[in-house]
Amino acid sequence: MDRNAVLTIVCEQLGQILELDPSTINESSTFAELDADSLALIELVEALEEAFSEVSEGFRIDDEDLEGLKSVGDAVNYVSSKLGAV
Repeated sequence: MDRNAVLTIVCEQLGQILELDPSTINESSTFAELDADSLALIELVEALEEAFSEVSEGFRIDDEDLEGLKSVGDAVNYVSSKLGAV
């Protein structure tokens, strides 16, 4: 899975959770700008773990790593590095 595919999945999942059009979300969007509260971020983590566990069995986002993710780009970089995506 390449980085663009990861970006697409992150934007789709975030759009669904926040009831936004995924096309309005991009890598530079911060979670604060998108009004994503802590509950929305927990939902995003769960959705991403489910989506990417099909690609990488047992895929998890560690709670302590979540604090460092401030933008969509941060989330994409994190997931991509865990999956070994380019």
